[in-house]
Amino acid sequence: MPIIYHITSVADWNTALKNEMYESPSLAEEGFIHCSQEEQVDGVLKRYFSGKSGLVKLVIDTDRLKSRYVFEWSPTTQDTFPHIYGPLNLDAVLEVVPVDHVNL
Repeated sequence: MPIIYHITSVADWNTALKNEMYESPSLAEEGFIHCSQEEQVDGVLKRYFSGKSGLVKLVIDTDRLKSRYVFEWSPTTQDTFPHIYGPLNLDAVLEVVPVDHVNL
């Protein structure tokens, strides 16, 4: 059971619960949901969420995904990240972990 992670706001997660699926803004803008491997989460928080609060980390079981996911190279960070190409079905989310205020 390979695990990947996604950071989002509590508000966006609550919307997902109402809609019975999660769609990040990047899905509409770029065609996929940005995710991370465990060792990449801190860097993602530093780069994109510094100074923000009201965040959660979604723990995602890739074996349960209904949408395709692919590991792709990011030239800006010189690393490979998982991307989900479609909505995230809620039953693939094993845990929703609150993220403390990101003050980095």
